Amino acid sequence: MTDQSAMQQLTEAKASFDQLRAEIHKVIVGQNDVVDQILLCMLCRSHGLLVGVPGLAKTLLISTIARTLSMSFARIQFTPDLMPSDITGTEMIQEDKTTGSRSLQFVRGPIFANVVLADEINRTPPKTQAALLEAMQERHVTIGGQQHMLPDPFFVLATQNPIEQEGTYPLPEAQLDRFMFQIHIGYPTAEEEAEIVRRSAMRESIEITKIIDAEKLARIQKLVQQCPVPDHVISYALRLVRATRINEPQDGDMPRPEMAREYLSWGAGPRASEALISAAKACAVVDGTGQVTTEHVRKVARPVLRHRIMPNYSADADQITSDMIIDAMLKDIPTDGMSARDRKNMDLVVG
Repeated sequence: MTDQSAMQQLTEAKASFDQLRAEIHKVIVGQNDVVDQILLCMLCRSHGLLVGVPGLAKTLLISTIARTLSMSFARIQFTPDLMPSDITGTEMIQEDKTTGSRSLQFVRGPIFANVVLADEINRTPPKTQAALLEAMQERHVTIGGQQHMLPDPFFVLATQNPIEQEGTYPLPEAQLDRFMFQIHIGYPTAEEEAEIVRRSAMRESIEITKIIDAEKLARIQKLVQQCPVPDHVISYALRLVRATRINEPQDGDMPRPEMAREYLSWGAGPRASEALISAAKACAVVDGTGQVTTEHVRKVARPVLRHRIMPNYSADADQITSDMIIDAMLKDIPTDGMSARDRKNMDLVVG
């Protein structure tokens, strides 16, 4: 690929991303970071988990994004009585009316769609939650010993209410790790809420234009995949992830952040390192530069790490959240890889 063609593809990718955002904000007021993070997940062929209290338009946001895509969409409402076969599908006896013979045929479930909205995923028991594991990771389901491939592209965009509310089942760590981002959606500002009320009172009819089809999305995903990453950016991402592993030996003389030592009981695995780099590459593509920097890694650190680290009881007692620990790590861990002692020694030499 020549430099000119690469720049042209980057320009087209940025334009498509900006168009997507504009169409989504015809319906969704504010929540700029949330919208961007969901779209980044899709560009990385990954899945996203939205967490927030009821009434913050999580479902509306995902369904609006689906309307901007020329792809199939399915919504699954998770309830306590939902069964795995209600998601994946099941084999049923079908009769051939001409011959009278009967045979088992697989009837596909709602998961066979390009964009799947798993609404209130923590409202259903673990057995049904686990039905998504194979689909999210392997992109196929197995019924009766037969594998059935899911369509390409395939995204699971799930919503989740806080686990403190009644009638919820926390997702197991193995399934949380399958989500590239855990996206926190908060309350709107006063101005944004006033605009929401105004639109609701006016009941305006809004037309959404389909911006991207599967073929165009595949081209942008390939561009993200091929985006080169400098070694120092990879090193920085690894330092962030490895600093969370308090039970592992420390790398070199780089001090482990105090917040991590004091408030973490378990750290992130290698999938977090992969997600940091993949998301940083997507950021560079939608920026239109194609040059991945440590700032891109810092930008996606919260949604990548917050569900992959486990605060301990001291953190709960001191009301320390995962985001607070990540923010402290971003402050303490240098982007250039120099420890505080090395920096002090260099200052002495230069002085």
